Amino acid sequence: MKKFYVTTPIYYVNDVPHLGHAYTTIAADVIARYKRLKGYDVFFLTGTDEHGQKIEKSARAKGMSPKELADSVVVNFKRLWERLNISYSHFIRTTDDYHERVVQEIFQRLYDKGDIYLGEYEGWYCTPCESFWSKSQLVEEKYCPDCGRPVERVKEKSYFFRLSAYQDKLLKFYDEHPDFVFPESRMNEIKSFVKMGLEDISISRTTFRWGIPVPFDKEHVIYVWFDALFNYISGVGYGTDNEKFKKYWPADLHIIGKDILRFHAVYWPAFLMAAGFEPPKRVFAHGWWTVEGRKMSKSLRNVVEPNRLIDAYGADAVRYFLLREVPFGLDGDFSHKALAHRINGDLANDLGNLLYRVLTMTIKYLDGVIPEPTKDRDRQLEELSLKMLEEVDRFMDVQAFNRALEAVWEVIRAANRYIDVSAPWKLSKEGRKEELSNVLYNLLETLRLVAVVLYPFMPVKMAEMLEQLGCPSEPKPEDLEWGRIPVGGKVKKGRPLFPKLDEEEIARRVEQEIKEGEEMAQEIGIEDFAKVKIIVAKVLEAEKVPKTDKLVKLVLDTGSGVRTVVAGVGAHYSPGELVGKKVLYLSNLKPKKLRGIESQGMILAASKGDKLYLPEFPEDTPVGAEVR
Repeated sequence: MKKFYVTTPIYYVNDVPHLGHAYTTIAADVIARYKRLKGYDVFFLTGTDEHGQKIEKSARAKGMSPKELADSVVVNFKRLWERLNISYSHFIRTTDDYHERVVQEIFQRLYDKGDIYLGEYEGWYCTPCESFWSKSQLVEEKYCPDCGRPVERVKEKSYFFRLSAYQDKLLKFYDEHPDFVFPESRMNEIKSFVKMGLEDISISRTTFRWGIPVPFDKEHVIYVWFDALFNYISGVGYGTDNEKFKKYWPADLHIIGKDILRFHAVYWPAFLMAAGFEPPKRVFAHGWWTVEGRKMSKSLRNVVEPNRLIDAYGADAVRYFLLREVPFGLDGDFSHKALAHRINGDLANDLGNLLYRVLTMTIKYLDGVIPEPTKDRDRQLEELSLKMLEEVDRFMDVQAFNRALEAVWEVIRAANRYIDVSAPWKLSKEGRKEELSNVLYNLLETLRLVAVVLYPFMPVKMAEMLEQLGCPSEPKPEDLEWGRIPVGGKVKKGRPLFPKLDEEEIARRVEQEIKEGEEMAQEIGIEDFAKVKIIVAKVLEAEKVPKTDKLVKLVLDTGSGVRTVVAGVGAHYSPGELVGKKVLYLSNLKPKKLRGIESQGMILAASKGDKLYLPEFPEDTPVGAEVR
């Protein structure tokens, strides 16, 4: 039996599962299910990445151990995969003891071989990404090029992997395996990156403890990316079941997000070459999702929570939409309106209505019995269905999910037209039983094949559809042939597979949620307010700024010194009125030049319409008193 080994990345346990996690995992599941349907022995691996400084910091902030934090988050991933009907073979955690042993063994092997050596690292480090960067890679010389957060300068002893020694081997491998990275544009990016020159990379840390210890030097823990990537071999039996490992390795397909392509297409094959393993056959880097035209952001409160989608639309509809809406590999925009439109159009109108019409006519005209066709029946739908099987197979081999689904919908639309042209109601009325039986047989068998092909995408709904067609609910490889519907069996109508949605109501609800999200995004936490220092200051001097109507230069006594501020209060208060007043002074605002005068902060006032009001204080309010 042919084998197929597919993986997702292992997901970092520093956050709850989101749309991106679901997208990757659904794609891998559809491939796994399709390959099983084609008769392959499939191993499908997913799991969680649980080591590193971010986990250690997050756990400390929550008063938990890192393992306790990981345990609490892993449950969320497993529950979501269950709700999305993810058919994984094994769920790996990098805290599993067998994985830790494998990582230490490989590290030791590469050290003994000379591909790992002790050195000293000095450079720029991004804690959230757990990545080192050269100065030339930084944005504005101080921000991480991946996440945009500030980096910090670190200097520490480190073990290095001789990545530079594998530059030519990698380029040769890419030339010999042009399909190693998909889409093609990503392969070009990787080649360009490697051709620019590879430096040795740091693969250990001493500044935190939550990681796998270097086996021969307990002062160091192994870099989280070296640790994590080897899940792809430990999770499929290396070190515990070597027969299984030999059976499935090399992996046929790693499905990842484009942000971690460099780790999978440069570092990973180099690590494997050094350790004496074959690299995987393909790495597919898919794009990112925006939401309603905006980047997903916690501050905008627009991060799509997959469980809410399942509650609102059902797991199979979500699975279908994510792989139908956007070519796999490109960025896409998630929209509730677009999802509802797909459900109503593709699933309810096209597929659901076709099933309903054919079942209704079979029950009405043939008492629900699946008819036996004659040899001289027309072959139009049969030919289209067989062509569909070939096209779906071709597109699935290159992970073109949307094109595979479009090939299926061409047949669904053709079947709806076939009903209108053949007019079974007319054949029944005229007593043309043989023709009627042939037409309904063609339609029932087309629907059966459509359900079988769509089963990897929508396993629950297609199982229901097959049962309504009088077929086993779980298709087998031999069902990917024309003529497998059980003649003489009975069909039965069930509940609608995809009930129609109120698209206008969904649009109104989403608009309201976006509005509320924008309003909530303007809220600040107590930690934000704590950054602001507002004190009571006394105006010592005041004078109009020349050639302006509103600006007044104020000299303030802050209780700890004298500061100059330019304030836009001249239209409401004369300089004489201001002298001696106690005002609210924002003292830690970054200085800014206004009309050539350096304004060292800001005074605060209330306003409504055209009116401006400076706050009043009792005489005994001390200068320098802080607002809390």
